[in-house]
Amino acid sequence: MSLRTRLLILVLTAMLVPALLVGLRFVQNRASEIDAALANLAASADDIASDLGEKIQGTAQLHYGLARARDLDTRDKAACSAFLSDVREAYPQFTGILTIDPDGRLFCDSLRTNRTLDLNDRGYFKEVKDLHGVVAVEPVFGRLTGLSVLQIAYPVRSEAGALKFVLLASFNLNKFAEFHDKRLLAEKDILLVDAKGTVLTAPKGGGWSVPIGGSIAGSDLFRFAAAPDGEPFREIADGGGRTQIWGVARSPSIRKAGLYILVGRSKDGLIAAANRRLYEDMAILAVASLLLLAGLWILTSVSIGRQVGRLAAMAKSLGRGDLSARIPEPHPGGELGGLMTLLNSTAESLEQQRAAIADLSHKLSQSQKMEAMGQLTGGVAHDFNNLLTVILGNSEHLADRLAGNEELHRIADDIATAAERGSDLTRSLLAFARKQPLRPREINIAEQVTGMTQLLQRTLGEHIESSFTLAPDLWLASVDPGQLATAVLNLVLNARDAMPNGGKLTVEVRNASLGESDLDVNGEPRQGDYVMLAVKDTGSGMSSEVLARAFEPFFTTKEVGKGTGLGLSMVYGFAQQSGGFVQMQSEPGQGSVVRLFFPRLATSPNAEPAAAERVAAPEGRETILVVEDDDMVRAYVENELKALGYRVITTSNGPAALDVLRRSGDIQLLFTDVVMPGGMFGPELAGQALQLRSGLKVLFTSGYSQDPVKTPDGIDARILTKPFRRKDLAAMLRAALSEPPP
Repeated sequence: MSLRTRLLILVLTAMLVPALLVGLRFVQNRASEIDAALANLAASADDIASDLGEKIQGTAQLHYGLARARDLDTRDKAACSAFLSDVREAYPQFTGILTIDPDGRLFCDSLRTNRTLDLNDRGYFKEVKDLHGVVAVEPVFGRLTGLSVLQIAYPVRSEAGALKFVLLASFNLNKFAEFHDKRLLAEKDILLVDAKGTVLTAPKGGGWSVPIGGSIAGSDLFRFAAAPDGEPFREIADGGGRTQIWGVARSPSIRKAGLYILVGRSKDGLIAAANRRLYEDMAILAVASLLLLAGLWILTSVSIGRQVGRLAAMAKSLGRGDLSARIPEPHPGGELGGLMTLLNSTAESLEQQRAAIADLSHKLSQSQKMEAMGQLTGGVAHDFNNLLTVILGNSEHLADRLAGNEELHRIADDIATAAERGSDLTRSLLAFARKQPLRPREINIAEQVTGMTQLLQRTLGEHIESSFTLAPDLWLASVDPGQLATAVLNLVLNARDAMPNGGKLTVEVRNASLGESDLDVNGEPRQGDYVMLAVKDTGSGMSSEVLARAFEPFFTTKEVGKGTGLGLSMVYGFAQQSGGFVQMQSEPGQGSVVRLFFPRLATSPNAEPAAAERVAAPEGRETILVVEDDDMVRAYVENELKALGYRVITTSNGPAALDVLRRSGDIQLLFTDVVMPGGMFGPELAGQALQLRSGLKVLFTSGYSQDPVKTPDGIDARILTKPFRRKDLAAMLRAALSEPPP
């Protein structure tokens, strides 16, 4: 028996079970289709309710625009009606648009009827008189047209809040229902009723008996529609004995407006459609089976060998790790074609997984690089700040000793200035690595931006025009100046990259008082007084999809190696951590503007301290235990403290300091470094020292700490940051010694 015949017999035998399974599946699909059709009734009702909600929102926006039209702010009734008539022609979904005086009387309308109507008895008018900036909604039959409409009323108020007039738009529910009836291809019946059971729009089918304006109150259908949390659909028999399945919209806003939206379908028609689909599927299966048998004969005799060869070549390529290999189209029918498609899909999936793994590996590498940079920066900062402490302190000594020699005194001052610049550089590195907590100060943000003007202009380049708009009399804000500078620089760099062919950049700083309508990037209202800093460019802008992800970490539209995607996320985090927020607007081809808002300080700024050379350093007579692992820093601190009149005991590590404390002797203050070798850091030393001497005062010093200093209970976390000047050391010592005992 030939291979072709064997395959044919095998396929005939094997097709019996799949045919039964497919038939069973078709039967299950029929049941699923019925269930889906039932669920689709409620979904269609919810869809219609959602569309109506959008129409209400659009009408509210129309009202908002009309409220500011000068043509309505008039007592010329004819002119007002003419204007509304023109507006009505542009919006045919409304049967009429009119204005109502505060006393409830009709003033002008788009139909130019010149009728006199008293609308004080209308529910929407009673409700809208107490509203501010929102609409009142009520389904009724219009007095001017007699049609079922959804009245959408909006209060127009003066600047003082007094009601000037009410704008009313009558949304045509009949046209709305007709539109959705056509959209549903007349397969479903649409019924709109109000909260009293009055029929507003009736189904077009011949089986419905209640006319428009009639009532279904008290019926099973109305009880189903009015149930607050009932089932999504229900079978209800009408007066003619026909069973109808109804679904109701559960939209809270539409139900609150007193409107129920129902979508129904004949049960017989629904089941008939499912049966028809079942018969069609079974017929398709039968035809497909016959065609498969005929094709199999041709396949086995003509091309089975070639197709198996293609599969073998594909499998061999995958075995070698070549995931880019594919079996080219066209594929044969049947199992061989399915296997080819499966192999192609598998190879594509594996290739995507390999690319995803490579991408994750790259991101992990980038993350590890940034973490390593942060660790390196922290270590360098610690040692560098120790060196700067000695340099800064000794330069002060030199300046004092060389006061009589003007040139050498100036050199000593230059050394101190260089040391302070080194300290600023260290803080900038730590801010870049995000390894230090914020150090907010009461500052004038405009002055900070002014100090960065030259740096920003050099960063932008000559092909970009820059301007700075800094408002006078700015409020003060509590902001970390270093982090603020980093945030502004990030925004300016982003703007520069968005204008490769040149453009204009504007930096603006002004006061801003925000209300309920002012939202942050998360859509949350942020009322209050703020100092606003905005960076605006005329670059390429962003699409809405890119704008929605602009603040996500690692998200960037730049080429690989041209950006980490952390710039805007750092700006967002800095603004949030500072108690403020971010707004951003951008459109393709229209540029972008990013606004940072920082809360206004409620208190006046602290007085500036007098110049260091005019303030005598506080002195004392207490005994201080100094713990510092760096020999030069320890020697410098010891000399400074002795010069200030203190008695000094020095140690290089925590265990040695505890040995001193265990011995008798009067020690008033422990002055310890935070990070020290030997396994015992400053906070741990302070905790054990307090157990030995409960009245001991503690002052920490640090050039860098990987984590914020966490002190035991009862210890005031005063920290003197390295490098420090003599006056800072003296002042912090007196402040710590003056603290009441814990």
